[in-house]
Amino acid sequence: MASPRTFTFLCGLLAANLVGATLSPPAVLSLGPEVIKQMLTQKLKDHDAINTLQQLPLLSTMKESAGGIFSRLVKSILKHIIWLKVTSASILQLQVQPLDDGRELMIHVPLDMVAGFNTPLVKTIVELHMEVEAQAIIHVETGERDHTRLVLSDCSNTRGRLRISLLHKLSFLLNSLADKVIRLLVPALPKLVKSELCPVIKAAFEDMYADLLNLTKVPVSLNSDHLEFDFMSPAIDHDVVHLILGAKLVDSEGKVTKLFNDSVDSLNLPSLHYTPFSLTMRKDVVNAAVAALLPPEELMVLLDYVLPETARRLKSSIKVISEKAANQLGPTQIVKILTQENPELLVDQGNAKVAQLIMLEVFATNEAYRPFFTLGIEATSEAQFYTRGDLLMLNFNKISSDRIHLMNSAIGLFNPELLKDIITKILASVLLPNENGKLRSGISVSMVNALGFEAASWSLTEDALVVTPASSNLSFPLSQ
Repeated sequence: MASPRTFTFLCGLLAANLVGATLSPPAVLSLGPEVIKQMLTQKLKDHDAINTLQQLPLLSTMKESAGGIFSRLVKSILKHIIWLKVTSASILQLQVQPLDDGRELMIHVPLDMVAGFNTPLVKTIVELHMEVEAQAIIHVETGERDHTRLVLSDCSNTRGRLRISLLHKLSFLLNSLADKVIRLLVPALPKLVKSELCPVIKAAFEDMYADLLNLTKVPVSLNSDHLEFDFMSPAIDHDVVHLILGAKLVDSEGKVTKLFNDSVDSLNLPSLHYTPFSLTMRKDVVNAAVAALLPPEELMVLLDYVLPETARRLKSSIKVISEKAANQLGPTQIVKILTQENPELLVDQGNAKVAQLIMLEVFATNEAYRPFFTLGIEATSEAQFYTRGDLLMLNFNKISSDRIHLMNSAIGLFNPELLKDIITKILASVLLPNENGKLRSGISVSMVNALGFEAASWSLTEDALVVTPASSNLSFPLSQ
């Protein structure tokens, strides 16, 4: 389990903090700035942004930028230039910063380029070092029918982040010519950033956003059923992007068996100070996922064959109630266990338990039609969550029979608490191994790997299960 210091929980309702509503959604995928930076960086590579920079039409833009009374001067300078082009380019580390209102993000894309030009005056290529930065704003846009989405807009160069200098000092004549070329490039380069690079940044962002939405739609397998998330809306809270999700359970035939609506219960989101992203699932969604793995069922056990020592102890316990009934227990005695309702996850101070309603019957032989008695048991087990790679695992330990009710008896009335120890032993020996066997496949949280991380971690709150990467370090470049 993750350290309590791993998460600092925001107070208040999710909707009140993020979108001004009073209801909390079934799930939220929260993405910190590091994930956004890495995903957008990868998409810029996919869109060949470096090649765009290397193909910038510097010479023609310089001619367009200097018109009017300066056109003759420009022509006199440019007649000495045979060619001018970007010879090398790189995109430095992106920066993601919240704007003052905390509802928008500013993306900074720093660029480092070397441009060279040739002149008939000398055979040497004159190289210029160019540093410029593109910036754009990510915000939530509301369209028709109140549909909201993340968009990138206002892309331009960052003021005060333009530097052009001569890479190597040459002769006085060439240095003077280079200075004049630099003065012409200063107004031209920002225009090129806006006209040539900004469309690439916008396309890269749209691809990144589409990948994120597709990521949330990957179904989570729960034996024959699936848990599916539906994107509802985005929200920005300081430097974190939240994708607010609906959820539904779908059976093997594609029919929706349970639809999770917004709840009036609060859903506290973890701060992403210590982790790149989190998937927060409301407790009722987690309960439904566990229930899909453990549907109600009936178990029948020939106790004397499978657990002979337990069968002997059961006979001794029944003998205290009715010696006649104990003597009727044969080698084919049967214990029937029925789980009647879906297990319910209970969380208290970070510790999880699972509550179950169980019916247990004891038959003297395998031919008996009527049980000695029927007990209704309110049981709880320790719920141990752990992870294996990107699998979320669950295991039940230490079952306890908290309350036992005598529902029916063919051997007379008795206090069912007399059988508490042996009943608990039977449940621990029969029911728990059966349930843990069904839970052994785990629940795949594929978005952990898809976002570039090797393994998952988890944390519990009173109202949710929070899945995060086990390490804050990306294990491989993000790509889809």
